[in-house]
Amino acid sequence: MQRRTVLAAMLAAAAVPSVRARAATTLTDRGWLDPKLLAAARSEGSVVVYSSINEEEAAPIWQIFKDATGMGVEYVRGSDDALMARILVEARTQRKTWDIVNNTSVSKLSPTLFAAFDPAGAKGWPANLRDPDRRWYATEQIYDVPAYNTARVKASELPKSYDDFLKHPEWAGHVAINDSDSAWLAGIYKAYGDDKGKALVQALVATLKPSLISGHLAVARAVGSGEYWIALNNYISLTMNVKLAGNPTDFWVLDPASVFFGQVGVSARAPHPNAALLAASFLLGKDAQKQITVRGRLPVRADVPTNPPDVRARFKGKRVVAEELDPADEDRWSTLYTQLVGHATH
Repeated sequence: MQRRTVLAAMLAAAAVPSVRARAATTLTDRGWLDPKLLAAARSEGSVVVYSSINEEEAAPIWQIFKDATGMGVEYVRGSDDALMARILVEARTQRKTWDIVNNTSVSKLSPTLFAAFDPAGAKGWPANLRDPDRRWYATEQIYDVPAYNTARVKASELPKSYDDFLKHPEWAGHVAINDSDSAWLAGIYKAYGDDKGKALVQALVATLKPSLISGHLAVARAVGSGEYWIALNNYISLTMNVKLAGNPTDFWVLDPASVFFGQVGVSARAPHPNAALLAASFLLGKDAQKQITVRGRLPVRADVPTNPPDVRARFKGKRVVAEELDPADEDRWSTLYTQLVGHATH
């Protein structure tokens, strides 16, 4: 269910930020604060943000924006699917309801819904971090790799390849996997080829008998608590989120590692067009990029360190497969995932 709140109310309801979270709110990058754009945005009063980021993480991010601009932020949180459906319904009625959207599905929507824009913070970015027509830009990197409970499994025991998992039948019943992960499956097929990829996934399921859990965060928490020893694949940001909370968990990188992106797009019918451009530029600036790392998310800016700082180094020499599936492809891979891996059992 989506929750629509004024950011001030959201902040009051959220837990008091930690010292670590508050420290990141010191403004260190004013490149996104173009004076003319700021003046025009202030005259509009506020900005409406649609996003899949939970309120607890979003509150300190948008507090930075609010403190720097003096503007209001109306935050609408929902899943990617729920927000996509809402945007399409509102588009059919030609309603001017949202200014920017920040989730992993911007590139899957019609480009006619978005305005082209050129944020100062994204000049010279690699082509894979932006839309060729400048209708969206990446805000975070989301990698799909295995994770483990460091109290249950020794680092020396970790498989060096997905084939090596087949050498560990003793892990059967102690392995978790999300009940749907089409990007991971597409990456396996791309790396191994259709026939070998299919055979490998079938062998992994037969040998490890993974429990399917609904939700990547639930998978990360189950491994962090020791309920399961291994996550066959999961998002690094969520594994780091659970690790940073003090749980004995970590990730390791196998070939191939799948990656896709959180993205920001500006509505072509934004009710606050200048505020929308300012807010989108903010998400690509150093301050917002630093803040997302507090909970383990991975910034796209190379000049912002990850948390912990060695995340990028662990990918050295590994093959990374970018997976941006359109809706038709995602449906096909989701159907295949269900056929090969099964239905949720937890």
